[in-house]
Amino acid sequence: MTQRLDYTAIAPAGIKALGSVYGYIMQSGLPRLLVNLVYLRTSQINGCAYCIDMHSRDLIKEGLAVEKLVLVQAWREAGSLFDTRERSALAWAETVTRVADTAVPDADFQAASASPIGVLGGPWKNGQISSAMRRQSAVADRSPSRANRPRLIRCRIT
Repeated sequence: MTQRLDYTAIAPAGIKALGSVYGYIMQSGLPRLLVNLVYLRTSQINGCAYCIDMHSRDLIKEGLAVEKLVLVQAWREAGSLFDTRERSALAWAETVTRVADTAVPDADFQAASASPIGVLGGPWKNGQISSAMRRQSAVADRSPSRANRPRLIRCRIT
């Protein structure tokens, strides 16, 4: 692996902000293993070798079976290897990571909102972000066709 950019040297404030987000997510009450599964899947989609390596190692340290680790990328075809909560989290992670392609379809949002993960905990858990997204989605639904909807739903955390 070759490091193309040294983010800590180029954007130390950005790295600090990412660290704060990571810290917030880790204290959200979600299982560490679930969070790292989501990070791994997102890193796979983004093609970041450094992050794939880091999150894979974290998952192995946390005791994730190698059989499960190697099937994260194919979780939909892995049968019951991934439980309902993991499947919900992985599906939502894929949808949001590919937002430019998916525009967060209503069905995916509804499934994530109703899932046991409470749309990944934190402010999602108490409905702050999901409520804001529902309000934003309701405004977008007034448009004559789905094609006129904004590709990215912006929301405020209230």
